[in-house]
Amino acid sequence: MSEQRFHSVRLDKDKCKGCTNCLKRCPTEAIRVRGGRAHIIDERCIDCGECIRVCGYHAKYAQTDPLESIRRFRYKIALPAPSLYGQFKHLVSPSQVLEGLKRIGFDEVFEVAEGADIVTRAIRERMRNIRPDQYPVISSACPVIVRLIRVRFPELIPHIIDVRQPMEVAAMVARREFCKAHDVKPEEVGCFFITPCAAKMTAIRNPIGHETSALDGAISMLELYGLIAAQLKNVPVNTHIARASSYGVGWAGSGGEAMAVCPEHSMAVDGIENVIRVLEEIENDKLNDLVFFEGAACTGGCVGGPLTFENSYVARNAVHALMSGCDIAHPDEKVKTAYLTTYPLTFNRNISANSAMRLDDDIVEAMRKMEQLEEIVRSLPGYDCGSCGSPTCRTFAEDIVRGYCNRMDCIHVLKEQLKVMAQQMVELAKTTRE
Repeated sequence: MSEQRFHSVRLDKDKCKGCTNCLKRCPTEAIRVRGGRAHIIDERCIDCGECIRVCGYHAKYAQTDPLESIRRFRYKIALPAPSLYGQFKHLVSPSQVLEGLKRIGFDEVFEVAEGADIVTRAIRERMRNIRPDQYPVISSACPVIVRLIRVRFPELIPHIIDVRQPMEVAAMVARREFCKAHDVKPEEVGCFFITPCAAKMTAIRNPIGHETSALDGAISMLELYGLIAAQLKNVPVNTHIARASSYGVGWAGSGGEAMAVCPEHSMAVDGIENVIRVLEEIENDKLNDLVFFEGAACTGGCVGGPLTFENSYVARNAVHALMSGCDIAHPDEKVKTAYLTTYPLTFNRNISANSAMRLDDDIVEAMRKMEQLEEIVRSLPGYDCGSCGSPTCRTFAEDIVRGYCNRMDCIHVLKEQLKVMAQQMVELAKTTRE
């Protein structure tokens, strides 16, 4: 049975001009240009949003839930990512943003940063039972990196920590506490993540590591930015409803998770191309002293997500400034043990490799196709120009083997063929005259 897939990253073909910007930037080579329009290969897409960033024609976009979708529920809970705090300058406390969310239609707010506190302690507890030969432990917080590993680095899947994302944990805790406090049924409560990226929306609709999401939807920060900003003018600065620690808030930026979970012998890398290079090092056993690896697809971490409003560097500084006013207690001290036993914080499904890169399910046929692919690669110029509609000469050869195109789609091969044909026509003309 084929895996059902949902993708938040979408293509508006009417706006696409067939340029190759997205083609060259996709980290999993999931985009092709055919017939003057881009096409996204469903099996390879990891919803990183890189194509959204680089498309000058706005032909790529992220599908998220509109604010109106919260009306499906009698009670609405907003779960703001800590990166949301960095979108607003001159904040005194995260509580101002939380109060702003309540004023635009939510009945309650629960910080995903508080979920990060719980996840921090859960990961540290899990790592006590992990053997050194299983290092490095790879964070599961960024869904893009998890999906990237499934597609390009399947051998590293066992290294991914089996603890659910902060937004999932926050949703479980928020729903339970709200229902208990107000004596309402769980199905009457809707939990919505305020997301900085498309991948979180995909993670809700198509989870990895667990069967169903605890969230009911995700709303883009871009959609809510103006509404919240308008409310902040009237929110008193002495509002005190935020509960997360500075460590949890720090998850907004690259290195925040590693600092909370494993400050020694850890590495935090942001930017998907940088992450790919380090994962290659890990796969080749070149980082043997590494204990914990935090990878973030977006530059700067979640503050640099494609659905954020503020410049990532400005946002990161704003988050750092807010951290100084938050609770400085470490999650090991702050988070109650009851959270670890009350909620299902770990995965209940194994993460499997994505077979998108496999040429054929039959090993013999796959080997035959690989030999054919290598032969085609050797016959190509190796310019990786993308003019054929594939990102590289190697992917072009793969597309030929799969039957999606033919060698004459390469303009350089076609040019050489035309030269040969022209010479043959000249020789034929000479023969005819003689």
